Amino acid sequence: MAFPHSAPRPAIVSRTQWRADETQRDPHAHYAEGVAAVFIHHTDTPNDYACADVPRTLRNLYTGQTRDQRWGDLGYNFLVDKCGTIYEGRAGGADRPVIGSHTIGFNQGTAGIAAIGTFGRGTPVPAAMEHAIAALAAWKLSLRGIDPTSKVRLTSTNDKSRYTKGTSAEFDAISGHRDGYATDCPGEALFARLPAIRTMAAGLQGRPPRASSGAELPTALQSLHRGSQ
Repeated sequence: MAFPHSAPRPAIVSRTQWRADETQRDPHAHYAEGVAAVFIHHTDTPNDYACADVPRTLRNLYTGQTRDQRWGDLGYNFLVDKCGTIYEGRAGGADRPVIGSHTIGFNQGTAGIAAIGTFGRGTPVPAAMEHAIAALAAWKLSLRGIDPTSKVRLTSTNDKSRYTKGTSAEFDAISGHRDGYATDCPGEALFARLPAIRTMAAGLQGRPPRASSGAELPTALQSLHRGSQ
């Protein structure tokens, strides 16, 4: 189904490109009917990495989450580095609604995007990372016609979330991990940037700015959007 407000698919580094060992994971991906919301995370790893070394970081995270956490694969659907490069996380197809292991109780029908690094209070969030997260969220949400600045209702599937199993709760279409689970993730600094990220994502979908948003679409993203029309 084609929706009136679509966003282009950003460049995504595949699992093959970052050399994921496919023998480590559960061979069976699981799917929802679609992605209605995005949860933003941080990996809680050091920020002083070189972007060229990110594939190695991903392989380490992958091993930890499959072997030690026993999640069957990377928990996040996507990861974004400080240079703005987007990586495919959990296997199953970047353009498909793959169910991850990123927000307990709310993995069904959502996508998890992890910012590589730690973004506690006072930590600058790189502009390239912020813009990439917005572009990725805009694309994923546009596949279901979801406005990134809208509210959505999700139903908890696990009592360990902030809501008991079976409870319906309202979330921002782009929410932080802490909105669904008792955690500091994605860090105070990145959480504070979510309103701007929602506005950027809506702009990339070609939606008119909301008068009360208080955030302006950056010039680089305005150019990107115009180029996609």
